[in-house]
Amino acid sequence: MTDHAFPEAWRRGLYETITRRRDMRAFLPDPIPNEILARILLAAHQAGSVGLSQPWNFLVVENREVRAKVRAHVEVERLRAAETFDQERREKYLSFKLEGILDAPLNLCVTCDQERFGPTVIGRSTIPETAVYSTCCAIQNLWLAARAEGVGVGWVSIMEPAALRTILGIPERIVPVAYLCVGFVESFPERPIFESNGWLPRLPLHELVFHDKWDERPRPDLLRALETSRIDGAKATPTEIASCRFHGSLSPGFPATSARRLSWSGSSGPCARGD
Repeated sequence: MTDHAFPEAWRRGLYETITRRRDMRAFLPDPIPNEILARILLAAHQAGSVGLSQPWNFLVVENREVRAKVRAHVEVERLRAAETFDQERREKYLSFKLEGILDAPLNLCVTCDQERFGPTVIGRSTIPETAVYSTCCAIQNLWLAARAEGVGVGWVSIMEPAALRTILGIPERIVPVAYLCVGFVESFPERPIFESNGWLPRLPLHELVFHDKWDERPRPDLLRALETSRIDGAKATPTEIASCRFHGSLSPGFPATSARRLSWSGSSGPCARGD
């Protein structure tokens, strides 16, 4: 085994960024310095892409009138989506703040050009969807870089692509993949909003990993590692193993109460990561 691992401090910083990422809804009006925005976009542009096709574009939306049109459309879709839930879930859904389109100093629309570099791109010819998958890799890079810079990002997905194309003048062949609110925030919550409000639980990692074939459980030694390892490389204590399953627990410095765990039975314990 060769040693190409980053120094421990680098690794810890990476995992810290991953575990502290949040899907934000409230923003400060302070403008984002151009240098920070450029670094965030450069990190996105460093993402892996199928056949090096780099299918993404980043549309920076600052005009308030344009953003107001986007928000008006989102509000229509939000109310329409509410009708898909039963009464109890509908009321809870409507209580959530799901966007900060006008609060954030800028929005970003990340798009995908599925025809970039022509009809033949290595990998894309077999699986055309890999262009969109590549764009999602860029979005994740952007999100993590923003968190490292202390900048919040909120992904707004309650919208119709056709409406977004019309508002932003996006060509028909271009796919709007993500509409992001971007800005500094008062604070990053310890737990994701949908977790802290009990909307959905964090699924245990060991239930999501198969071995060789679909639905085949991992071999015992890997299963043990999945159940006991933490993202900082430490091991769960015997007490923790007996009472909980860890799913990427937080690195040193996080309070014990924020550790990501869910009960063995999959019942409603606090599960940690999220959006």
